[in-house]
Amino acid sequence: MSERVVVTLDGQVHDADMPLLYADDLAAVRGDGIFETILVRGGAPCTVELHVERLLASARALDLPAPDPDEWRLVIGLAVDEWTRTSEDEGVLRLVLSRGRECGGEPTGYATVGPLHERVAKARADGVAVITLERGYSVDFAAQAPWQLLGAKTLSYATNMAALRHAARRGADDVIFTSSEGRVLEGPRSTVVIARGKTLITPPPDHGILAGTTVEALFRVAADKGYTCERADVFPADLIAADGVWLISSITLAARVVSLNGVALGTPAIADEFRSMVDLAVETIGDEASAG
Repeated sequence: MSERVVVTLDGQVHDADMPLLYADDLAAVRGDGIFETILVRGGAPCTVELHVERLLASARALDLPAPDPDEWRLVIGLAVDEWTRTSEDEGVLRLVLSRGRECGGEPTGYATVGPLHERVAKARADGVAVITLERGYSVDFAAQAPWQLLGAKTLSYATNMAALRHAARRGADDVIFTSSEGRVLEGPRSTVVIARGKTLITPPPDHGILAGTTVEALFRVAADKGYTCERADVFPADLIAADGVWLISSITLAARVVSLNGVALGTPAIADEFRSMVDLAVETIGDEASAG
């Protein structure tokens, strides 16, 4: 029996070892759809409302029929309940919405829950070795070409996965993309955050990057703890000069960058506090959003 859960948007629980999609589903043949990944921790999904909001924004960008937030909240609850019936471990909850079959019909929507990849524990504990790679476009490309969907979380991740394979061939764990002007953008599956003393800085979403839900939650917690939080330009030199650099994501949470392009980065004085703030953010901010 697979250690995974599959629940379709109609609330039906499916055997995770049985096929689900039609062969002509546009998610499979064109990557025409959107997704979200949510950490399941302590038997509950983290930062749900931030992810639901981003799912709606991605749907608008792709001209998909507007998802019903309550319908997705129900599916999330069912999937997490199924997962926690048999596991107390953290899990990866993925929401998927495609345009549906090529021959027509309704969009395809479902949620899955599965175990964390082994790389997650290693990245959390040991940090990651990172290289910078040019993404090949300017920071204003998203505004000039909105059809490129740069700020949407789409299923078209082939380029991101190719970048990670390239990094692995060079002996690195992860990637930080840069723009054609040399500004820091994001990772293939993460948001970049640097620390300068008590100031946390992340590149702005209008540079054509995904608005990170975990960074949003972190900044709310960090501001309450006396940190200044900014969305501003970051350059590769800033990564070297910073007091700390992290790749932030919904599943790995805080992966500290321990080397950049072969240059070792020191352990920041705030390393433990930073990790604690991220943990607090993902465990509490979603509850606050739901209550509000």
